[in-house]
Amino acid sequence: MAAVEPTPADSDDVGAADADARPCADDVGDADAGNAHRRTDGAGDAGALGLAEVLAALGHPARLEIVRKLASRGEAFCGEVVPDLPRSSVTHHLRTLRESGVICQRPEGRRQYLTLRRDDLERRFPGLLALVLR
Repeated sequence: MAAVEPTPADSDDVGAADADARPCADDVGDADAGNAHRRTDGAGDAGALGLAEVLAALGHPARLEIVRKLASRGEAFCGEVVPDLPRSSVTHHLRTLRESGVICQRPEGRRQYLTLRRDDLERRFPGLLALVLR
């Protein structure tokens, strides 16, 4: 049986698992060798946001807490907004929020900065964030 190489998604280290996440700005450029490995979650056009995915992401108390903190602070280092949970849980919650399009993530040095995609969510689902953040 062939050995399976671990991928960044298999790691429960927040920094390692999220190091290749797409930055918040849509500046990835052409799919050259340096950018071809990047995931396409977390940033893009607002029309690609799905209501079921967004509601599912906002339906967990830990993820809702992260979104509320980001809504009040703007961009924040992930250590400032994540609840006191095991790293594997934090990685899962951040990935869920990113893949649903609720947040985007920008690496800076060894830190990952998170931003709520407020404008995109408001454009696609007017009033949703206001209801969720009450």
